[in-house]
This record gives sequence, structure tokens and C-alpha cells, in this order.
Amino acid sequence: MAETKSAIVVGAGMVGLATAWHLQERGVEVTVLDRHGVASGSSWGNAGWLTPGMAMPLADPSLWTYGPKAMLDPDAALSVPFRFDSALWGFVARFMAHATPGAWRRAMAALTPIDRLALEAYDELEAGGVHATSYASPWVIGFERERESRPFVHELRGVARAGQEVPLSRLPDGVRVPHLSPAVRSIWTLEGQRFIEPGPYAEALATSVSARGAKVLTDAQVTGVRRVAGGTEVAVSGHDTMTSDVVVIATGAWLPDLARQFGVRTRVQAGRGYSFSAPVAGSPIDHPVYFPARRVACTPYQGRLRIAGTMEFRGPDEPFQPRRVEAIVNSVRGLFEGVDLDSREDEWVGSRPVTPDGLPLVGRTAAPGVYVAGGHGMWGMVLGPATGRALATLITTGQTPEEIRPFDPLR
Repeated sequence: MAETKSAIVVGAGMVGLATAWHLQERGVEVTVLDRHGVASGSSWGNAGWLTPGMAMPLADPSLWTYGPKAMLDPDAALSVPFRFDSALWGFVARFMAHATPGAWRRAMAALTPIDRLALEAYDELEAGGVHATSYASPWVIGFERERESRPFVHELRGVARAGQEVPLSRLPDGVRVPHLSPAVRSIWTLEGQRFIEPGPYAEALATSVSARGAKVLTDAQVTGVRRVAGGTEVAVSGHDTMTSDVVVIATGAWLPDLARQFGVRTRVQAGRGYSFSAPVAGSPIDHPVYFPARRVACTPYQGRLRIAGTMEFRGPDEPFQPRRVEAIVNSVRGLFEGVDLDSREDEWVGSRPVTPDGLPLVGRTAAPGVYVAGGHGMWGMVLGPATGRALATLITTGQTPEEIRPFDPLR
């Protein structure tokens, strides 16, 4: 294969920036383009969880009982608008078709190799000059009733059977965790995971990429990609046309807009997540908290607590829906003490890129020199650096690393 000397990465989220960083490690000259800015998609306001032990398929068999109830509950984490949208409902049908025990096990087996590399890939970034920190801490996992813990424990046992270490243990009855109310009666801890402040971490990664010589353009709407003699041409609104040896499309929930013409037919649906931050009375919470039955994730963030939740299947550019923040607040109001849920800041919505089979799209397209990296669902932050490293290896050597082999974009 011809030597790759230059690359354009479209998308300045965690996946795109990590790919750019690793291409630079291999001597490739890189330009990064984004229509809005660094971490402007789903990489800014998410929970920042680096949890390979929980990076599992989103479509699980419990959806067959939870899904119908959620459609009738305005405070449910799963939200699908009631309207005629054949593409959306077609995606939901395909997504639900993968909510079987066999499909879950197959997808989990495919995710496990890259899950096992996820934290090591963060170590590599931080050792290589990215001035940001990933924090190790026990996860506190709470349930109001003991029976609610059983599906979560069952899932993590499935993760362990697939080949990961998942150190999960239950706290003895009567042990209190600060800031959790007495309504949280069944409390567990999960070790071996980390968290980050996602927006600042992505900005630090972009700074490193820029300091090593890349152009990072953050007002650059890509309107077209095409193969030309000797390379790949990228049309950018408001800028001159750019040409490079290869192009990586890493645009998250917007990936089909550019990738479909290159044979990437898998539907990518925006699974929108919402978050906000709230002040904490007394000592700040210094560890993540998860309420699986409520599907709400909480993370320390700049002295406050970031509270995130919802899987809302809408278009990625649809307006912010304040009712979804209210739903998160209503679902956890009785579970905290000393967390002021009415003094909210940083209310945010971001569009996670969800595929029907729960697997990312990483690798070659049908066009020489055009690659994609996306479709990670809720796991773009934890798997972004490992994805970028593997894709950079494929681009520069022609060899597909085993950890991304199941993620063929042309499947």
C-alpha cells in the first residue's frame, strides 16, 4: 500500500481527536475539521465514565419489559417521540431485534477485546503529553429495592463471562454512603474503572494535537468528500477545498451524512443524552454514583455533581427538550441528601451515535482512502482512544487490529 503522509479527520470529538493523535504518532500530517468546535457533539456534557466493565450492548433482553412501560411514563429514561417517522421506527425495530440473550452475548464478545484495552489507551495519551487526568475511584451503585439490583448484577456477570474483570461487591446492610438518602437500601461498589471531566479532557487532547503540528479548524462544515487522482478531496463551507491521502469520518450521530455514499449502510441513530450539574452541601462527592434502575449516572465535576441520563431517540439537531431534564430530576429527587437539584447549571443535550447491533463502525469504507470511526453509542468516551489507536494502525499499515475487526463499517 502507498505510504500515508497526510490525513483529514472530520470530527473533533474524543474519537476523532484520538485518531488524529495516533496518526501523528505514526508520522502522518493531520488536519482536524469540525463544524462547531472541540467536543461540541456528545463529548462535552456526558458523564465522563471510563467504565470498560460497563461498556456492554445497549439492546438487552430487559428492554422487552422496560420499553413498553417507558413509552407510557414521561419520566422514563427511554424516550421515543410519538410521531410518524418511518426511518426512526425502522431503527427501533432493528434495535429491538437485537435485544435477545444470544445477540447480547455475541455483541459482548465483540466488544470485550477493545474494552480490555480502553484504560491502557488513556494511559498512553497521558504519558504522551496530553495534559489531562483520568481519575480512579470506586463506583457507588444504588438501588431502592434489592430485587432491582438483580438485572444489573446479571449483566455484569455476563461481562465477566466474556473475559473482563468486574470487581463488584455489595456493602453490608446498614452502611450509609454520604449524600445518599435512606431510600437507597441496596448499595454496591464497582472497582477498576475511572472517570474524566470530558469537555476539558477533549480540549487538552486537541491542544496536544495542535501543539504537535496539526491544523484544528473549528468552524469548518464539511459538505462533501470524494476521491480524486492521488488522494481524497474534502469540500468545506467557507474554506478552500482540501486534499489529503486519506479522510477519516468521525462525526458521531451525523456520520451517515458523509459516509453513506461510501457503502456504510448501517443506520446510526441519535440517542440523545441530557445532563446538568448541581451543587452539593458540605463535602463534595468525590466518586461516581450510578442508579441503574433509574438509568442515571452522576460524576464529580468541578466541585459540583454532574447528573446525566436519558436515551432519547430523536434527530441529532432537534431542539433541546427541557422535559427530559425534568424527568431526570424527578427520577432521583428522593435518592440524594444535600444535592440541590433545583440550582442547576450547564443543562446540556448531546447526540450519542447508536447502531442497531450495539457495535461501532470502525475501519475502511468501500472507497480507497476513506475511513469511518463512530457508532459507539454510550461508549465513545471510554473506547475513543483505543479506537483511534487501532484505526491509525489500520490506516498506516493496512492491517486490521483484532480489537476492531468485528466493527467493519460495511457489515
